[in-house]
This record gives sequence, structure tokens and C-alpha cells, in this order.
Amino acid sequence: MRSFCSLVVALLAGNLAVGQATPFQPVTARFEKFVADGDLSGAVLLVGTKDKTVYEAAVGKRDLAAGAAMTPDTLFRIASMTKPVTALAVMLLADEGKLSADDAVEKHLPEFRAQWLVASREQDALTLKRPARPITLRDLLTHTSGVAAYPAGLADVYLKRNRTLSETTVAVSQLPLQFEPGTKWSYSNSGIDTLGRVVEVVSGTSFEAFVQKRILDPLGMADTTFYPTADRKKRVAVLYRKQDGKLAPADGLLALPARPKHPIPAGGLYSTAGDLAKLYRFMLNGGEADGKRLLSLKSHEAMTKTQTGDIPTGFVGGMSFGFGWAVVKEPKGVTETLAAGSYGHGGAFGTQGWIDPAAGRFFVLLIQRTDIVNGDASTYRAEFQKLAVEAMTKK
Repeated sequence: MRSFCSLVVALLAGNLAVGQATPFQPVTARFEKFVADGDLSGAVLLVGTKDKTVYEAAVGKRDLAAGAAMTPDTLFRIASMTKPVTALAVMLLADEGKLSADDAVEKHLPEFRAQWLVASREQDALTLKRPARPITLRDLLTHTSGVAAYPAGLADVYLKRNRTLSETTVAVSQLPLQFEPGTKWSYSNSGIDTLGRVVEVVSGTSFEAFVQKRILDPLGMADTTFYPTADRKKRVAVLYRKQDGKLAPADGLLALPARPKHPIPAGGLYSTAGDLAKLYRFMLNGGEADGKRLLSLKSHEAMTKTQTGDIPTGFVGGMSFGFGWAVVKEPKGVTETLAAGSYGHGGAFGTQGWIDPAAGRFFVLLIQRTDIVNGDASTYRAEFQKLAVEAMTKK
């Protein structure tokens, strides 16, 4: 059965006559099957180009217990899909000449001066030495800094949100680096959060306020936020996990405490498919929105090209990293439907967003499952991209 949402979008786009089957019907049908099989509660799917949305569908339920249907305006916790937004904030400041990717972090955050590096670990001994050089913003942007994860006393900050960015950054700065900067890749939430603190110090405003004023407002991303209002919370999709073979709520991971202090630049945003389409269309158009340049071509290129050389990176084969974005170096496996140079990012709860400049299109997949071991390699992502590309080829 055709999805009503995808049918409406196709009609609005002017590429479907009444009674004609949409080429994207197999995409909708596949995700309806995922829902029927109890793998997903629901999903919102979107495919767009530089100038329009060519497909959007909402299938299944936002809330199984309440029987609430998934809708195109459902909000999702996009988790690490926040990271490119944080990188974008940094590059907007670079465009203003207020910082450079090659700046030492200590230039903006003095607490990072004179860091130590782990030279060796033994059962009852830890040997430290000075690193060959200080960490840079470039290292943080590409996950090659070697900064440590949050210590035990702060490990629950993403749940409690009871510490400020200033506090968590100071804590990380006092821990030894785990490897020489620029020599390895290690996915680092604390490193991206540190970039958020750099944005605060350099801009003189809170990270949330800077993102709102310089990114969300100009792009018209009205439903994207770190802290959903009461009205928006009514549209947030329930997070699920598999328990005894069935989907069970796992919303404790998403609960927002009263008066949260930490925005989580590494993963704190909620958004919708429509809002993410605005961000990805902006990137697909080289940093322009509605004909207005918001990001320089130089910064756009820096964000979206390989910055990690031959260092192995990412969660699937053939990947590299730009500034905040994962970049496809060699299409293979789950990325075989994307051209080399495609870039994107996933989130901890299965969400995915990928931009293919060579083909002039982007893909947004929004689901909420906490127990997907590797969302970048998930069947959901692979099936969505494969069937969507086939649909666009037929058009």
C-alpha cells in the first residue's frame, strides 16, 4: 500500500499523476515491513535534491503504547548527527577570522596548556610524557586529538546534564592524552564538546545561543533544538530497545532534567526530517541558503573533504573524516550506493543523514532504537539508500 505522505510529497513536487505508482513505493513498503516485523516502531524517511524534496514518508508509530502515528513533523533525538552542526559553528567563526582550524586549543582554552601524554600503561603503573605538539582545533574536528573521555565522576553528565561546558572541558584538559595528536583516529565526544566550549569563549555567548542565531534561525530550522519546549515534547518519538524479542521503551536515555546545564555539542540536538533537509540542502548548495552565502567556499570545502589522510577512520570500511563530517573515500558495503566524496553522519539511535554531491541528492533516515550496535552499518540504512537510489534512477 502506498504511503499517503510519500504520495502527497510526490504530487506537490509535480512528478506524479493521480493513480500513478510512485517510484519510491518500494522504500515505503520496506519500512512498513520493518514495522510489521516488530523491528521498528516507525520511521520518517526523506530524499532531497538541491532545490526540492522528492520523497518523504512517515510510517508506523511515534508511540506504540499511545497508538500515536509517526508524522513528518515528529522530533527525533539525532544524537551524533549534532557533530557536523558544532563543526559548522566553528567554521563560521573561522570565516570571521576569529579562529583557525590550525590554532592550538590552548590558544582559546588556556587550561589545555602543558598537557601530558600516556607513554605506557602497566597493571600498577602509568608513565607520562609530553606530546610532540599541542592539540589543535583540527585534531578535535577530525577525532585525532587523543583527548580522554570524561572521567568517572562526569561519565553520567549526558544523563544528568548537571555540569556546564566550562566544567566538563576543564576536567578533560587535566587528563593525559591517549595518543600523539594527529596520529590516530578515535571517536571523541569529549573532543567535540570541547569545540562547543571554544565557540562559547570565542563568540562570547553560550553555545546554544550561537547555534540558534547563526545556524538554526538563518536556515529556518524552527523545530531543531537542544531543549524541546513542552509543545515540542509531545511530538518527540519514543526511544525503543528490544526486550524479550519485543520493542520496549528506553526513554530514560532521553529524559531532560529540569534546568539542564549541558547542551552536549557532541549529540544533544532534537530535529525533524524537514529541518535536516534544510541543513543538508544548504551543504549540497555549497554553503548557500535561499541564494545567500552563509559559509565560505573555503570552509565548506574544508568541512567536506578528507582531512585524515590514510589514517583508518569511521565505523564502516572506506571512510575518512573532514571537519565534523564522515567522508566516503572508497564506496563499499553500505556506502556502495554513494559516490566517493559523499559525506554525512549517523546518530546513536539509528538516525542517518548522507549527502552525495556527485549525484546532487541527500538522504535522511530517522528512527529511534537504542540497541543498534552500529547504525552506520545497519540494515535500515543500507536498504533505505539502495531502494531510494533505485527509485531515483527510475524517475
